[in-house]
Amino acid sequence: MSRQRYIVTDTTWQPDLTQYPGPKYLGLSRALRDAIRSGELPAGSQLPTVRDLAWRLQLTPGTVARAYQLATQEGLLAATVGRGTFVAAQSPRLGPTQPLYLERVTGGSTGLVDLRPPQVPEVGQAEAFRAALIAMAEGVSTGWLDYTSQRAEAPLRAEVVKWLGDRVLGPISAEDIALSNGGQNAIGLILDCCLRGERPAVLIEELAYPGFRYAARAARAEVVAVEIDDHGVVPESLEAACRRHPAQVLCLTTEAQNPTTGRMPLDRRLAIAGIARAFDLQIIEDDCYSVAESNIPSMRALAPERVWLIGSLSKTVSAALRFGYVACPAGMGEAGRLAAQHSFYALSRPVAEMCHRLFASGAAAAIRSRVQAEFAERLQTMVNRLGAFDLAWQPGVPFVWLRMPLGWRASAFTRMAEAEGVLVRPADEYALIGGRAPNAVRLAIAGNLPRADFDAALDCLARLLRNPPSDLAA
Repeated sequence: MSRQRYIVTDTTWQPDLTQYPGPKYLGLSRALRDAIRSGELPAGSQLPTVRDLAWRLQLTPGTVARAYQLATQEGLLAATVGRGTFVAAQSPRLGPTQPLYLERVTGGSTGLVDLRPPQVPEVGQAEAFRAALIAMAEGVSTGWLDYTSQRAEAPLRAEVVKWLGDRVLGPISAEDIALSNGGQNAIGLILDCCLRGERPAVLIEELAYPGFRYAARAARAEVVAVEIDDHGVVPESLEAACRRHPAQVLCLTTEAQNPTTGRMPLDRRLAIAGIARAFDLQIIEDDCYSVAESNIPSMRALAPERVWLIGSLSKTVSAALRFGYVACPAGMGEAGRLAAQHSFYALSRPVAEMCHRLFASGAAAAIRSRVQAEFAERLQTMVNRLGAFDLAWQPGVPFVWLRMPLGWRASAFTRMAEAEGVLVRPADEYALIGGRAPNAVRLAIAGNLPRADFDAALDCLARLLRNPPSDLAA
């Protein structure tokens, strides 16, 4: 069996952090990245201990540990118990210490049941897509040879406004809509519109969809977590974060908090809107996981001058279409479309025409209704089989939040479930590095699985939950 070959150095590496503005832990992690890429720290080199480097750089040990942890999650470093921290091989393999959303195992030949991302069931999409593609093929002409134009997307934007008719959004028209290549792309476009300066701050919920922090870091922003409770972001914590940091954007999931399933009540939304106005915050309201209908005014309805509502078809029709949209703040639709134009001109014509036909024909709405019905049945099954445990859920939301019973840690439960062939997502994947991660996991509805396989996976999890590690031997 081959072993990792380590180069034991004198561990005297000491970077100059003055060239890295912003938080010290991010500066140190960037210094590590630069030193590794330049060859100053070759693969296998041993790094100084946390306490030693902290003393020499006049930092707290926690700051250095946080930088080391971030570099480890990026695959740059490898920690060896009893030996120290070393520069990893140049082509690190993804493992448990690197929770990146890259590959998604969805069963098949792997034999694994994936309850990490919600999977839309097949309820007639194939037939609807086939009919739309045939109709599109008959209309193909030389006009398909030119660059796409956002001017041609106006009818599609009008259909999106109709699609959002079950939301309380306030006054809205096709001129307020910008189209994107999925919800994640929409987040990046909004940050392009809103962020300014060398090191702006983006506020996110302390447990949040990881795509928020990935997009913020890609925009070279500092990511700051804000405390949440059962009703969402805590207003006092939000105000305190605004006073401590040069915050420009706040990311929220008001209807279906991801991962805890919580729904923000109206009084909380009003309080947050007031704080956003006081500190001139722009708000990204993530509607991708929204319930089937909502009678509570959205953040966009409460603060239309500063809220960007994003959504997509990934959780209601098909993730393969990569179709998303932004309901921009009043008067900012042109700015949103300009950001999209600078990024990719406009949607690809096949995607735009396909989605327009699905909307205009009513096929998209019919599919959404059937998907929601299937999700509702499977959610009821999940609650029936796991309801004896501490489970949080909300009708219409395709995932549940499971707090671990006595005797289980989320990390151990995740590993044990995988050993049994079931993939789940632990709470620490939703928290910032060094942030608070409760002892819980998120379980999503796999609508693409046969019912028997889905039920068997839930029964497996229930058996594990009833038998924590201390009792397994018995």
